[in-house]
Amino acid sequence: MDGIVIINKEKEYTSHDVVAKVKKILNEKKVGHTGTLDPNATGVLPILLGKGTKLSKYLINHDKIYNVTLKLGEKTDTADIEGKVIEQKNINLQNITKENIIKILNSFIGKQQQIPPMYSAIKVNGKKLYEYARSGQTVELTPRKIEIYNIRLLNINTIITNSVGEDITFGPNVEITFQVHCSKGTYVRSLCEDIAKKLDTVGYMKELQRIKVGDFDIKNSITLEQLEKDKEKNVISIEEFLNEKSQIILNNKKIDLFLNGVQLKVKNKSNIYRIYNEQNKFIGTGIIENELLKRDIIL
Repeated sequence: MDGIVIINKEKEYTSHDVVAKVKKILNEKKVGHTGTLDPNATGVLPILLGKGTKLSKYLINHDKIYNVTLKLGEKTDTADIEGKVIEQKNINLQNITKENIIKILNSFIGKQQQIPPMYSAIKVNGKKLYEYARSGQTVELTPRKIEIYNIRLLNINTIITNSVGEDITFGPNVEITFQVHCSKGTYVRSLCEDIAKKLDTVGYMKELQRIKVGDFDIKNSITLEQLEKDKEKNVISIEEFLNEKSQIILNNKKIDLFLNGVQLKVKNKSNIYRIYNEQNKFIGTGIIENELLKRDIIL
C-alpha cells in the first residue's frame, strides 16, 4: 500500500507508537511519519506508507497550525505539563485583560529568532539537548529563525479561589487558549514561555493540538480505531496527493527511457510532475530541472 493516511493522534501515544500500530493494522512494513508530536500532544500526524515514504522530502517544510493552552503562574523544567514545577510567580491581574493579551499575542507575528527549549531533540556536538538536560548539564542555546504567520486568542479561563469566603485571590490558575499558525521549526513550548514573560509572569504549555500540517487538516484525519475498521478507504494515494501538480504523458519509448533513469529533454518549467504513459496510467513522479526531466518516485 503506497500513500498517506492522516492520523488524529491521541494523548499518551508517541509518534513512533502510531507508526508501529499503523504497520500492524495495514500489514505494511515500510511506514514513517512527518512532524513528531509529543505524547501529551494530539492532532494531525501524517503517516507515510510504502513508496509514499519518499514523499517526506515534499513535506518537511510545511507550516503548521496549533490550538494551544498556556497555563500561567508556573514554570516547569520541560516547558510543558510533563515537567516538574521549578518556579511559581504571582499573576498581575491588570495584565489579564482581553485587550492586553491580544496585543501581546500580536507582538509575536512575523519573522524572529527563537531560543529552543532544553528538552528538545536538537543536537549540539552530536548530542540531543534533552540528553544534556537530563544529566544536569547546561548548553549554550543558539536562536533559530522562525516565523509566526498569525496568532489569535480563543479563550481566557480564570479560576477563582476563595477559601475563606471573603478575599478573592488569583494564584497560578489562569489559562489562555490561543491558535497559532507558524513555520517549521517553531517550538510552541518556547512561545508559551515568551508570552508568559510578556505578561509579567511564568507559564508552561498545558495542552497542544495540531489542527493542520500544510494541506493536511484535522477535519480529514482519522483515529487509529477508525483506520482499523476501514483500512483502505482512508489512504490518500500518491497520485491523489499530487493532484495539483501538472502532468506529463510520455509515449512508450520515452517511458522506457524514463524508467531506466535517462533524463529527457523537455521545455516545461522546473517543477514536480505527475508522469503518465500513453494508456493514461500513473507511473510516478518526475522532476524537471534545466529543461531535463528525471525520474523521482516510481510505482
